[in-house]
Order: sequence, then C-alpha cells, then structure tokens
Amino acid sequence: MRGYRAIVSARFRMLLQYRAAAVAGVGTQLMFGLIHVMVLGAFYAVSTQPQPMTFRQVVAYVWLGQAMLGMLPWNVDRELSQMIRTGSVAYELLRPLDLYSLWYARGIAMRTAPTLLRAVPMFIMAALFLGLPPPPSFASAAAWVAATFGALLLGCAITVLMTISMLWTISGEGFFYLTATAATVFSGMVLPLPLFPDWAQPVPRFLPFSGLCDVPFRLYSGNMPPAEAPWAIAHQLVWTVVLVVLGRRLLARGLRRLVVQGG
Repeated sequence: MRGYRAIVSARFRMLLQYRAAAVAGVGTQLMFGLIHVMVLGAFYAVSTQPQPMTFRQVVAYVWLGQAMLGMLPWNVDRELSQMIRTGSVAYELLRPLDLYSLWYARGIAMRTAPTLLRAVPMFIMAALFLGLPPPPSFASAAAWVAATFGALLLGCAITVLMTISMLWTISGEGFFYLTATAATVFSGMVLPLPLFPDWAQPVPRFLPFSGLCDVPFRLYSGNMPPAEAPWAIAHQLVWTVVLVVLGRRLLARGLRRLVVQGG
C-alpha cells in the first residue's frame, strides 16, 4: 500500500495549491446556496401539507451540499483523460502498481483536496451567518462522518468508471455529462430526495447516487435516525463493491484492445 499512499499524498498536496480557485468556488457556492435556501423557504412558506423534512433540516441539507460539492463525481481527472487520448497512458501501464488501484488513489486525492479547501470556510460561514445547524446528537455526527467516508469511496468508484469509459469513446464528454446529470439529480443536490413525490422515490433511493449526498446529509440533519445508519452505509458499500468489480472488468477488457501511438 506504500505506493498508493504516496500517490494520494502527492496528488493531495498538489491539488491544495489551487487556493484561488477554491476562494472563487466558495463565493459561487454561497450564492447558489442562498438562492436554493430562498426557493425552498418560499415553498415551505406556502405549503399547506406536512413535509417529510423540517425547514431546519432542509437548510442543513442545502449547505452541506454546497460544502461537499467537490466529492460529487461530476468530472474526471483531466490528466488521465488527456493521457488516454494521446496514448501516453502506456506510461501508466509500466508502473509497478495495479492500474485500477492507481487511478482510484488519484480519485481519492481529487475528491478530498478541493473539497477540503472549500468545505472549511463554507462550514464556518454557513454555521455563523447562514443558519447551518449542528447535528442534533453525537450519534448523528458520528454517523454522518462514517457515511461521508462511504460517499467518498462510492464517488471515487464512479469517477474511475467514467475514466475507464474513455477507452471506448473519442472524447468521453457525453458519458461524463450523463453521469454528472444523473449524480446531481438523483443524489439530492437539486432537490432533497425526501421531497420527491412518493411514487418517484424508490428509484433514486435504490440507485448508488443517493449514497453520495442524501444519506450523509440526512444523517447530519437528524432526518434519518442514527439507528438506520448501518443499513444506509451498507447500501453505499455494496454499490461501491459492485462498481469497483465492474470497473476492473471493463478496464481489463479495454486494455486488451487498447492501441497507443506507435502500434
């Protein structure tokens, strides 16, 4: 594991250098978060029916989504994409490391470093000025931390799968956009999943994307009791294993037909 830890450490430290981009991202996400909260606030103000989430829980859900946006698999490692397009991915095959594990390690750094740069100031500002409440109990906070780690593993598995798709496509943009759209809608980033119509909830709750945002955010807010955390985290881990196995199979198949410049 030493080689993979070195990859994560090196990529993490490199990505921490993009501080100006993080500052700009915080400003953008604060604006989007405020708009999102105001839209949902207007909905709650005129709604005459009891809702499955309190407005306090919805506010926590929204600000957590903005703080943890970087963990959502809405993009891929552009360096790896360029290597696959140009054929220099052959250099990756020469490393004395398992290729899937190598790309997964890069994905962990890619999902954590930018998120850390944005999440810390977002949490501070949202908690002090924008109504982000703390978890209702220590058990909820611990369950949220565990589910966030599960979301990281799941998001990295989806990210690597998106990268592997480049072995069959010229640009890969179509698959990236489809996956990013599905992840954004069905994870709860656009609308918290409990606010979906009852008939529409089974599908997003079954899909892996619910484990990216909905599960950890509801555990944080208290909408999902900590007693349900083991089942929710198991859902994340099962989908992670399924996607890792699928990714490994596709990668092995893609490498058998990979052609790089020079033959």
